[in-house]
Amino acid sequence: MSDHTHPLDDPSADPFEVAATAAADIARLTGVERHDIALTLGSGWGKAAELIGETTATIPATEVTGFSKPALEGHVGSLRSILTPGGTRVLVIGARTHYYEGHGVRRVVHSVRTAAAAGAKIMVLTNGAGGIKTSWTPGQPVLISDHINLTADSPLEGATFIDLTDLYSSRLRDIARGIDPSLDEGVYCQFRGPHYETPAEVQMAKAIGGHIVGMSTALEAIAARQASMEVLGFSLITNLAAGIQTTPLSHEEVLEAGREAEPVISDLLARVIGAL
Repeated sequence: MSDHTHPLDDPSADPFEVAATAAADIARLTGVERHDIALTLGSGWGKAAELIGETTATIPATEVTGFSKPALEGHVGSLRSILTPGGTRVLVIGARTHYYEGHGVRRVVHSVRTAAAAGAKIMVLTNGAGGIKTSWTPGQPVLISDHINLTADSPLEGATFIDLTDLYSSRLRDIARGIDPSLDEGVYCQFRGPHYETPAEVQMAKAIGGHIVGMSTALEAIAARQASMEVLGFSLITNLAAGIQTTPLSHEEVLEAGREAEPVISDLLARVIGAL
């Protein structure tokens, strides 16, 4: 689909109707009427899809209404339907539209709204991010306990007031800690990107209560809550944030930390999804 005719770029379009059309596309292309859990795979988390269960269908995201081609190496542009050993249907989203791509927030959260329209009651959001806590090491997975949205944007339109008190479900975090009691957690700060944060911005994030800095997830989580989904968030700490670590940051470093951690965190994620 050419971006010039993207259905969500029309201001008069109803994003929920577009999501319902996309969910119907997924049902038709996968042969699966409804999915129970949706999982967005961020940098470093890709292998988890292999371990969750049996992949019964894989479809290019571009065949589904409203999905765009990923802008980044390390992100796979496909949607997978997976059947877990326990009989749960998981929709794995390997096609994330990042806010920094400049397509607008409707397209950033389209995958989440589509997952909700496809029947998913739980939204698992994963990402690769920078850590502020000095006790964390690259390659460590942490739970997201809350977020600070520094994009100055929202997926909610008009007078839509949504309570975000327990946005990152304490029930789901308890289940995850039951699988791995060593899991730490922290507050995720979503910056606009695509540049990495300056050391001063990292200190600002720390001062306002942040522990993790990244460029995704918060806007998606808000949309998931609007759709009445329960949210579980995981960050892979790919590096310590600017000014916390002494060496320069690079996208290669993020990918490398993800590759090294992938087998361990993917196994963890698969076990958590099996317990949901």
